[in-house]
Amino acid sequence: MDKVREELKNGLKLLKKEWQEDLAQYKKKFLNTSLADKKKEGITWHPILVKKSKIGMGERLLVEIEKLDQFQSSAFQSGKSVAFFSTQEGYNTSENRINGVINQVKKDSMVVTLQCDELPDWMDSSRLGVDLLFDEASYREMEFALKKVMDPEQPRLKELRDIFLGEASPKFSEKKWFELDQLNFSQNQACQKIANARDVAIVHGPPGTGKTTTLIAAIADAVSQNQSVLVCAPSNASVDLLVENLTDKGIETLRLGHPARVEEKILNQTLDAKTVFHTSYRDLKKLRKETDQYLKLAKQYKRNFGPEERAQRKLLFAEVTRLREASKQLEEYIQYDIFQRTKVFATTLVGASSYHLKGMIFDVVFIDEAAQGLEAATWVPILKAKKVVLAGDHFQLPPTIKSYEAAQEGLSETLFEKIIKRKPITAQLLQVQYRMHADIMGFSNGYFYKEQLVAAENTQTHFFPEEGVLEWIDTAGSGFSEQLEAESLSTFNPEEARFACKYLNDLVKRIGVAKFKENNWTIGLIAPYSAQVRVLRRLIFETVDFPNLRAFSDLITIDTVDGFQGQERDLMMISLTRSNSMGEIGFLSDARRMNVALTRAKRKLVLVGDSGTLASNPFFDSLLGYFEKKGGYRSVWEFMDLE
Repeated sequence: MDKVREELKNGLKLLKKEWQEDLAQYKKKFLNTSLADKKKEGITWHPILVKKSKIGMGERLLVEIEKLDQFQSSAFQSGKSVAFFSTQEGYNTSENRINGVINQVKKDSMVVTLQCDELPDWMDSSRLGVDLLFDEASYREMEFALKKVMDPEQPRLKELRDIFLGEASPKFSEKKWFELDQLNFSQNQACQKIANARDVAIVHGPPGTGKTTTLIAAIADAVSQNQSVLVCAPSNASVDLLVENLTDKGIETLRLGHPARVEEKILNQTLDAKTVFHTSYRDLKKLRKETDQYLKLAKQYKRNFGPEERAQRKLLFAEVTRLREASKQLEEYIQYDIFQRTKVFATTLVGASSYHLKGMIFDVVFIDEAAQGLEAATWVPILKAKKVVLAGDHFQLPPTIKSYEAAQEGLSETLFEKIIKRKPITAQLLQVQYRMHADIMGFSNGYFYKEQLVAAENTQTHFFPEEGVLEWIDTAGSGFSEQLEAESLSTFNPEEARFACKYLNDLVKRIGVAKFKENNWTIGLIAPYSAQVRVLRRLIFETVDFPNLRAFSDLITIDTVDGFQGQERDLMMISLTRSNSMGEIGFLSDARRMNVALTRAKRKLVLVGDSGTLASNPFFDSLLGYFEKKGGYRSVWEFMDLE
């Protein structure tokens, strides 16, 4: 078992390397940096406007803010800590800072829970800004979890650790047969594997195979067996999706932490909301009000007062203490009652360390998107597990890692990958894909999934009439060259971007703008580089050059690959951007990231890219060959007269 301990010790070393690199990058962006530079880095919004504020669930103060400079990039995400400040004259920025936690981020607006009772005067300032703070707490929780796993006090944790890292064998019983009508054969097999696993089961869910559907069915089955369940995922958005689905199923779920979606359906499942809706909340509110009244009375007595007043004040403070104790006991009862009724607890991976869950052990811990979570983060909820179910796809996006060195040394390998490689018996592949036309699925099916996927019957209608399903428009020899954006050092290709928009505009016209609107068909435009995303957004949303695209801009999404994870669009175009004489393609060579991009489309997939640059890479060479085989290869020269 020394081998296991050494592996974990190395993991801890790599985590610390990542922690240092993340902090170094943050300091470089933040300390001794001008406001203008911080805005460019996306770690500050300034100026901002407080659109509205309100007391939300659990008496917490929520503010909705809007950034006035819409061309700023953004690194803000749900669940991150922030600090508000003012640069207006007469305000001391070091004193006038209020911290908060982000609930939700949209393109140019954000909802934040503030750590104060009322909005201070200086937040009316016309020079208000908000900074992103460094997330030290998450690293501390991951470090704590790894140390616990290295020297486990609980025998069950030691057993799970040795099974997961390949030193012991997982056990299965043959008790349960699964055959739900709403699930296909491989989904039923996955639920059966989960039900019969005593230690660990893995659901390998490629794009469009109904991983969430399968997971919800397995969770519902565990709940029906009166098992205690914890559901986790790396991101707030992924947790919210599960909470939404569980709520639709009528399963009593408690969402801990900060939801990414500020929707009633999600907010009503939070502890704050459930406390407000509790039958005893009125009594709690009454006690709090009485406490405030007695406190005000007690504070009316000033320094110079006699024995009678002193005695009176003492009585008042004694009553405040009694009322506070009564409030605390009632709060504890309300939380206990909520927890007793809760069937499923839901949080992010690191959020599983919440003090609300202290001392709790769950019969089953379900971890979704497990192939996107750092191993150290994945261990956090496992500390509370008797049995673990992981779901995800290690052929899609890996975890985001700041330290290139740590990633190369093994930090990028997730616990999901380790278990599926070392103990393949634990895994069930979901094989029926419901999203894309078979031709769109075909390349990924062969390259990543060993031809094990099958396109469901419904996908036979996933095409646009009189349109091919696949197109690669080759820009080789066109002179469309990549450039480097000086501010961000991100790559963009202005001519390719303009051509892509022109072609997309004409394609939408050909298929029919009215048909798009009538069928609510959606369009996605992916660029692997944020600078190219900015160019495409500017061309489509801020010029009048492409009227067919502007006509229904609400149905168009333009983003990086990461921004499209877990999503689908009827028509998907990818601007591959890279075009140079050296054949350099940078992180486009990350096949997993490209797999995500290639599997978002339902009806048509269009690639625009330079084969001369890209085909020097074996992955793109194979991809180009696949498009040629399917009759989807075209040269940009066919369209040059359209320019």
